[in-house]
Amino acid sequence: MSVAKKRLLIRPGAIGDVILSLPALEAARADYTEVWAPRPMLPLIRFADRTRALADTTLDLLGVVDGASVPDLERFDSIYSWYGSNRPEFRAAVQHLPFTFFPALPPPAEGIPHIAVPVAPVENFAIIHPFASSVQKRWPLENFGEVAAQLGLPVAWCAGPEESLEKAVKMHDLYDLACWIAKARVYIGNDSGIAHLAAAVGAPVVAIFLASDPRVWAPRGLRVRILENPTAADVVAAAHTCMR
Repeated sequence: MSVAKKRLLIRPGAIGDVILSLPALEAARADYTEVWAPRPMLPLIRFADRTRALADTTLDLLGVVDGASVPDLERFDSIYSWYGSNRPEFRAAVQHLPFTFFPALPPPAEGIPHIAVPVAPVENFAIIHPFASSVQKRWPLENFGEVAAQLGLPVAWCAGPEESLEKAVKMHDLYDLACWIAKARVYIGNDSGIAHLAAAVGAPVVAIFLASDPRVWAPRGLRVRILENPTAADVVAAAHTCMR
């Protein structure tokens, strides 16, 4: 009887980074697959036999603290890592292990991420998430207000646990958030991880880019519209196009 191959996939990064990597991660599955990633992202990784939060692994001590070790790394026949590729001290500390390193940037033709959620009827409302990881990526809140007023259907505002917005829906579990977004007629938001989440569950998405390069970081999906520095009228028009 052949011995089952055990593979570890290590993927740090923000929500959008991890979601863009999902096609590559799934393609790398072995007989047994374990994924180490940031804790908030673990509910989105549905294909692995086991997931583990990077913060619980002490991986960050390797090459930094004398004598540091992560014995669990010895359990795997192969380790694919998006962590440590630019850290020479880390690479030196694990050179005796079967590591293959990958760059953090997703290849242009990585594929379309997909997060499976329960099938549910689409409901007559739009979701607007007016936040992003940096101020430079945030379209003015008053612009989103104009869009909400002109859209012609009920709007549910969405915010992260640490984001301040009165009466906004907040969910700590990203998979629960994904299931809710999948019910909306359209999702509208900035260049953010939640836009990637919306695209990955197949929702119509209008994503607004102000600073980063959409050729690299745009959400990927068949129902995604990318707008750079738009007006409120541009966003409303794109949303109606997505909903057809």
